[in-house]
Amino acid sequence: MNEKTENNMEKKLLVFASGSKDGGGSGFEGLINAGLPIVAVVSNHEHGGVRKIADKYGITFCHFPMPRGADEYQKILDRFQPTHISLSGWLKLTVGLPENKTINIHPGILPELGGAGMYGDNVHKEAFKRFQSGDLEDTAVTMHCVTAKYDDGPIIFEFLIPIAGHESWESLKQSVREAEQHWQPIITKMFVNGEISWSGDLNDPVVVPEGYEYLPKAA
Repeated sequence: MNEKTENNMEKKLLVFASGSKDGGGSGFEGLINAGLPIVAVVSNHEHGGVRKIADKYGITFCHFPMPRGADEYQKILDRFQPTHISLSGWLKLTVGLPENKTINIHPGILPELGGAGMYGDNVHKEAFKRFQSGDLEDTAVTMHCVTAKYDDGPIIFEFLIPIAGHESWESLKQSVREAEQHWQPIITKMFVNGEISWSGDLNDPVVVPEGYEYLPKAA
């Protein structure tokens, strides 16, 4: 498929969002309210918060129980035929998703606050702990393409949040959450529209619009 053909295709965004048995899914709801072309949402909680949001807006819901190997992921891709994929609080390892078409949002600076086990409150606790020991000044909202290794794909967006001025990891979490809710729909829309892209080759840089200021600064 050439670039021109791809650009003329109808955009279809598939969202993976865990949420919880009782709630969650605020990032998913933000994508809906931004008018993104969501074809379906996938969650590991059959009757959780994500499903409630999907039902509220008439979005197709797909329950994804165990096992979650490459074959099971492929069945979901075959069913919905997405052009792009957003992991919006999907707390499971992904296998076989197209790396140049799949993005994740992470509530911390990478690679310092990434890797196995670094999700949710764990990230904010670790950020605040490192700040108190003098090892870290900023956390971030980070969005990146998804590769086989946790939190290791090319970064397409980094918005730094100073930790100074926060009295606890809980207050830091609130600042990060507010930034996530603002930026996730904006950057996801740019990715879906092709304003931000990546070839899938780790030797190639992320392509962004002229004047774009949200890639990590070179050390």
